[in-house]
Amino acid sequence: MASEERRTDSGIEVRPVYGPPDLDRWDPAEQLGEPGKVPFTRGIYPTMYRGRPWTIRQYSGFGNAESTNERWRLLLAGGGTGLSCAFDLPTQMGYDSDHPRSEGEVGKVGVAIDSIDDMRILLSGLPLDKVTTSMTINSTASTLLLLYQLVAEEQGVDPKKLGGTIQNDILKEYVARGTYIYPPRPSMRIITDIFAYCAEHLPSWNTISISGYHIREAGSTAVQEIAFTLANGIAYVQAAVDAGLPVDEFAPRLSFFWNAHNNLFEEVAKYRAARRMWARIMTERFHARSDKSKLLRFHTQTGGSTLTAQQPENNIVRVTLQSLAAVLGGTQSLHANGFDEALGLPTTKAARIALRTQQIIASESGVVDTTDPLAGSYFIESLTDAVEVEAYGYLRKIDELGGAVSAIEAGYMQDEIEQAAYAYAKQVDSSEKVIVGVNTYIEDQPEPAEVFPIDPALQAAQAARLARTRAERDQGAVDAALADLATAARGSANLLYPMKEALARRATLGEVSDVLRGELGTYQPDR
Repeated sequence: MASEERRTDSGIEVRPVYGPPDLDRWDPAEQLGEPGKVPFTRGIYPTMYRGRPWTIRQYSGFGNAESTNERWRLLLAGGGTGLSCAFDLPTQMGYDSDHPRSEGEVGKVGVAIDSIDDMRILLSGLPLDKVTTSMTINSTASTLLLLYQLVAEEQGVDPKKLGGTIQNDILKEYVARGTYIYPPRPSMRIITDIFAYCAEHLPSWNTISISGYHIREAGSTAVQEIAFTLANGIAYVQAAVDAGLPVDEFAPRLSFFWNAHNNLFEEVAKYRAARRMWARIMTERFHARSDKSKLLRFHTQTGGSTLTAQQPENNIVRVTLQSLAAVLGGTQSLHANGFDEALGLPTTKAARIALRTQQIIASESGVVDTTDPLAGSYFIESLTDAVEVEAYGYLRKIDELGGAVSAIEAGYMQDEIEQAAYAYAKQVDSSEKVIVGVNTYIEDQPEPAEVFPIDPALQAAQAARLARTRAERDQGAVDAALADLATAARGSANLLYPMKEALARRATLGEVSDVLRGELGTYQPDR
């Protein structure tokens, strides 16, 4: 009967029971292998969390550098093992805090970073040789990375020992998020320049976090999330190879960033399928020889779009289930959202509960005691195979369109996500998809919630600091360095070298971005 039909969020049918016939002619040696070995279905390390726990990160960034530095110290003191930085919208879009387009947005959704002076404050007192930092930044990723390196060098830290990740995934910005500056093809040039620069100067840094997270937040299904993300990954690798970089030189520093939603078993299957697919793509398509080039290392964040403003405490349960899915799926690092993030930035209380959620899973649940505890489950293995089959269907279509960049320019991925988001919204509106506290188990008189405050005087204070930076610096040296950057942009030289020199001379993020806008152009979507 139709009423008995169950499907995952991607529309894959779930039968009432699974057994041996579902894995008929299924080859565990080919489909599973051993943990730590190709195709890495069971995880990228032989003993997984018995040998090394995942990095516990809390995504944090708000207001000015002082406020975020204070929150980071609190999280590290509470047992966090890695930092994850959110930047405000002007920083993401390449505008200084005193630019007219920054009005009303400074410090709102992340920390404002205008120059090396802000970065010094942001990183003050932090053990950069011991802690890894993930930065959610894309169009201006090269700028923020270089500022991070410059401050680390001032602190006496060898750049070769710096560990962390820049998101640096511009293709998904055109698909799902919108914080792009330059057109796709010039943006790809900047990314390959970052690959080359880091291979020489920052060999332990993850040069890109190819992100499905925001694709999922825009409304995609789990299958679309990994298909479109892997397609973008293929485009980045191909661009680097076309630029003359040996695949085994840069591929080991690629990483991925996945979402975690509430359908526990589909999420686990998604992570396992993605690892297996990437190993095969790197082997068969790019002829990588090193197994390190075939590893799909990934960070996970619980699903922001699943959080509800209604009965926000329910989100603690959602975040716990999503975190568990990420751990069962073999994540290398994890950020658990604060339960109040549907209302605003996480309060200190919410951030602490999210941190403790990860610690309880790691210390009390027992799921970390053995590698890939769900391996061999008739249901899990069948679902992993089904996710893989459907994802490869999307990859074939994208190849037919000429690859990810062409597919994005044609609007293919955007249209598919839009259709999936619309279908999901209809299910919620009709209560076919149950959202507790939203369309079922509703409370007529909700309790008022605490909301994180943002100081309205922040923008003026940030603009004043920026004015001091401009007044104190050697303007002639800045102008000369920016002119060198413009010359490099007109040619084919690696952009990060003149960019670093300009930033060291206290050029601002907005000034660097304006030079590149002038030389590379800006992206204006047709749709």
